[in-house]
Amino acid sequence: MAETIQKPTRERILDAANKLFYTEGIRAVSVDAIAEKAGITKKSLYYHFKSKDELIAGYLASRDQPNLAAFSRWFDEADGDIADKTEAMFRQVAQNARHPKWRGCGFIRTAAELANMPGHPAVTVGAQHKKKFEGWLCEQYRDAGIKEPAPLARSVVLLMEGAFSMMLIHRDATYAEAAASTARGLVSLQQKTSVS
Repeated sequence: MAETIQKPTRERILDAANKLFYTEGIRAVSVDAIAEKAGITKKSLYYHFKSKDELIAGYLASRDQPNLAAFSRWFDEADGDIADKTEAMFRQVAQNARHPKWRGCGFIRTAAELANMPGHPAVTVGAQHKKKFEGWLCEQYRDAGIKEPAPLARSVVLLMEGAFSMMLIHRDATYAEAAASTARGLVSLQQKTSVS
């Protein structure tokens, strides 16, 4: 009989935080609930995270690379030119938003819950994540020969964040599909301008 290898405690805490914070919200979930879901004591949780605020920041930090990697994968796997690849990311977001467990962008939801605490470490983590995404997009557009990649990346990010917000409010994935078409048009226009 094979032995089950248990994940390290910190990883179990972050797994529990991801499930509970994402599903129920950061203010609604207690440290006790996370410790219980992780199968540890509250004292053990506080050994790894000095406060709930530090745990919230850790939760978002743990989502950073997987989320960026997903966008990169969707982009790379899409057929066509840079405009097609941009559109494909939005269409994948729309597809994900149709899943019954989808609760919106964890970074936006956390920032909204902490709107009265702009210096909170989780707000900083969220802002850094969004800047990384914008920077990554800018690199893709620069590599594709777009003359002014930074303004284009910012416009596409605004469309993405708007789509996330509207889908969260209305629970309607067609907002991401509408943003997909708009983003595609913006990128196509910039491609033509860069060539001429």
